[in-house]
Amino acid sequence: MAGATEHAEQAVQALRVAQDALLSYLASIGLAHDGTAGPDGAWRTGLDAETDRPAQPVPDGAPPPPLGRWWAARVAELTGHGSAAERDESAAADGADLLRRVAAGVKAGDRGRLHRELGGVEAPVGLGLSALAPPVLHRLAGDLLRHRPRAEDLEQLTKQAGPRVRELLPNLPPEVLETQFRRICRVPAEREEGPPPHPADAAVAASVLTGVLLQMLHREPDSLDPTAPEPVESAESHA
Repeated sequence: MAGATEHAEQAVQALRVAQDALLSYLASIGLAHDGTAGPDGAWRTGLDAETDRPAQPVPDGAPPPPLGRWWAARVAELTGHGSAAERDESAAADGADLLRRVAAGVKAGDRGRLHRELGGVEAPVGLGLSALAPPVLHRLAGDLLRHRPRAEDLEQLTKQAGPRVRELLPNLPPEVLETQFRRICRVPAEREEGPPPHPADAAVAASVLTGVLLQMLHREPDSLDPTAPEPVESAESHA
């Protein structure tokens, strides 16, 4: 039952990531969630204006105009930096590598490194952490608690790991971190009023929390294999 619940949660989280990415894309082109025009109508005004003047060709060899870097901008805000990190050709190419790099930044206590590592990747790589990290978090927390996380562990785990995450992500909304701990302990998240959290928040919080739990277990970042997390050791195995 626990395994089935975990797989179901991963599937739901993957759907949330896809939904968040789609909503962000619709917002970027001026459409509402149902595909209709946004409230400001700016997209139509822009199109009308474009029809009144001929298109300007891009000079040969000139780079295409840059797209808005919403992911990097949000990472900069969460980590307390004023500007988005530059794209880095040496940035992590997949979520597993990114998760290990973030864990190394957590171990070093370097918010600047977290800003560069997380902000230097493309948005799909970063958003993928929302689906990659939850099973890893559940197992790391289980290793720390010496049993599978449960509802009564919520307060203890929050007190132990929460302050470190907030130190590294000073502008993370509190409810986002609370939701992460609730998911680890299989406690239903409370429904919040108001707008939904930013799509990047859960991914960034989950990756940093992974690094924090890894550090609390005195394990090296390179030992982390998100595709095959270590099994939870039960208390009975040490009896």
